[in-house]
Amino acid sequence: MFGLISFGEPVEHILRVARNRLHTHEASGDIVLVAIDERSIRKVGRWPWPRSQHANLTNRLAEAGAKRIFFDIQFNGQSNPADDVQFTKALAKAGNVTIPVSAKSNVGYADKEFLTPTIASKHADLGLIGVEYDYQNTVWSLDYARTIAGRDIETYAAKLANAKGPVGKTFTPDYSIDPKSIPLISAADLLAGRTKPEAIKGKDVVIGTTAEGIDQYYIPGAAKMGGAYVQIIGAETLKSGNPVSYGWIPALLLALAAAWAAATRRSAIQSNLILVAATSAFLSVPAVLETYLITVEITPGLFSLMIVATALTWQRWRQRGLVNTVSGLPNLSALRANKAGREQALIAARVLNYAEISAALPPEQERLLVDQIVSRLRVGSPQRTLYEGDGGIFAWFEDSQAPFANHIEALHTLFRNPARVDGMSIDLAVSFGIELGSGRSLTNRLASALVAADEAAHDGLKWKYHDPETLEDASWKLSMLSQLDDAVDKGEVWVAYQPKFDLRTRKVVGAEALARWTHPEKGPISATEFVSAAEQHDRIGKLTDFILEQSISAAANVNRKHPGFGIAVNLSARLLSDKGLVLRLGAMLARHKLPAELLTLELTETAELGSSGPALDMLASLRDLGITIAIDDYGTGLSTLEYLKKIPASEIKIDQSFVKSMLDNRSDLVMVQSTIALAHSLGRKVVAEGVEHQTVLDALVDMGCDVAQGYIIGRPMSMDSLVKRLSNDRRSSVA
Repeated sequence: MFGLISFGEPVEHILRVARNRLHTHEASGDIVLVAIDERSIRKVGRWPWPRSQHANLTNRLAEAGAKRIFFDIQFNGQSNPADDVQFTKALAKAGNVTIPVSAKSNVGYADKEFLTPTIASKHADLGLIGVEYDYQNTVWSLDYARTIAGRDIETYAAKLANAKGPVGKTFTPDYSIDPKSIPLISAADLLAGRTKPEAIKGKDVVIGTTAEGIDQYYIPGAAKMGGAYVQIIGAETLKSGNPVSYGWIPALLLALAAAWAAATRRSAIQSNLILVAATSAFLSVPAVLETYLITVEITPGLFSLMIVATALTWQRWRQRGLVNTVSGLPNLSALRANKAGREQALIAARVLNYAEISAALPPEQERLLVDQIVSRLRVGSPQRTLYEGDGGIFAWFEDSQAPFANHIEALHTLFRNPARVDGMSIDLAVSFGIELGSGRSLTNRLASALVAADEAAHDGLKWKYHDPETLEDASWKLSMLSQLDDAVDKGEVWVAYQPKFDLRTRKVVGAEALARWTHPEKGPISATEFVSAAEQHDRIGKLTDFILEQSISAAANVNRKHPGFGIAVNLSARLLSDKGLVLRLGAMLARHKLPAELLTLELTETAELGSSGPALDMLASLRDLGITIAIDDYGTGLSTLEYLKKIPASEIKIDQSFVKSMLDNRSDLVMVQSTIALAHSLGRKVVAEGVEHQTVLDALVDMGCDVAQGYIIGRPMSMDSLVKRLSNDRRSSVA
């Protein structure tokens, strides 16, 4: 089944890339790439170019003596008739040009084939550039030829290599060929006459885009590159010989034989030697075969070996008493025996009401409960080794340098939802303790982590540190909140403003107010640290009032010169129980004469809101006052459709984790697109935060996003700096 459903394909590809590095070699040099790169686009003009420019390229290459010319560019869109005539004349004059007939198609989707316009195809040969690519935009197989509109058409790779193959048969490109060794000429240099004819004469030339964001594919072992590289590497592969693939069945049969031999040995040493030898052969032999263009798939076989090795190891664990009898997880004795854990942070999770729950459950249902607990603790790290003790104790190791605090927060959030066992809903109360590392034994460290978990539960926290080697910071942590209150009074806390950019008008239309604390001795204090602590201890009110007062005053001053400038302030959900909040806000707005609609309160998700009650009544009162309500960090935490439905918000901020990676991760791209569409259908404005690159900003414009916020727009700054920027922008607009 592992082989039939191609479950190991991602791992197979990773191993193949690693093997390619063992026998990397250069291209033949017979195929030259004329790259339409960023410099060429800046020189000629915005892409796509008019066909008159492609005519110029064709004429230049023909004059230089190119053997054949291949356009890896689609010519199916609208065009100027005069440009078409010029392009057609160039094709007819050259007489050796091939143009493409199909668009790319993704794995799992029907091919979208269509012929090139007749005006061009009469004077040029036709070739196929359609490819199938995976979730990473990687092409792992190419056709020799394909039937399109009743006609058999060869791929560019086959035509370039003069290699014939059956229609529908595929081959694997040899990505051990270094793409950087392919001769490269910039289209800008060719058009300007700066290219020496000997670099082109007698060679096949492929014209394709390499500019970022245009027809890009991931070349394994290299980087994102233009689609022309895929066809050229495919051609270079066929020039080297006839690629052969034997699939995964032969390797699986060999693995099963080795697995049987290991499983039937009584000696653990012999079993281990057989498994190690078989695994080593699986990892090394394919590298030799691939130098002869022979490929085999080894992950199903490796999976079989892994099953046997895991089963044998599992048996030995049970024999040594290192496994919990209920769940089958390694127990705390196994944790204490883990020498590697001495250099790592130790995290303990205690299910506070486990004893009460387990007393009411039969053994088989207790196992189901443990399975649900374990699945939640492994979210984000499915391969994490969990150790289970008695009474609802779970522990694991983490890299002490890793920023795991946010992950612990997320795990705690997962336990808000009840577990369901045999139709019964069970609430779980959990707390976490962290021991960062010390020279003490693992037994003592585990005890310290459990003490920290108990202290966290007692103090109403989600988690707590216990690190004896950082005692000098203990007084700071204990006094931080009281110092924060004094810092507000002393002026150590100040407000930074990050601009918000309207994507339609291309102007800064507001800013988000962000709390900053500059301690006289410790310097800048992380906002995440002191804001989170203030929220956890219900002391966020004074800080929020200070930020609101400063922000409203600043926005009112800005609006005297720049009308319509809005200000956004984060509002903890804990303050929705503060009955005086509406009155104080109304007084602030009146005192500074700022229209209520220019103030946006961004609701942070530190507390869950019920479907009704004082919190929602408070939000309704704020909205009635004229204040804009926004849902912050949409897509994470509690941002479900139900949450969106019950919050009277008119603005949605998409969490930066989706925005930053949306051009590299299809799931994040779909999340951003669907959120914008959903928000607009509900009549709500969309703000994208975390915009750091121009390509992301351009994509958001194309999606119809309303407002962007991030480093490419502007970093958090003082109000004086922001006012100067607004003035400069206004002068630039007038000019």
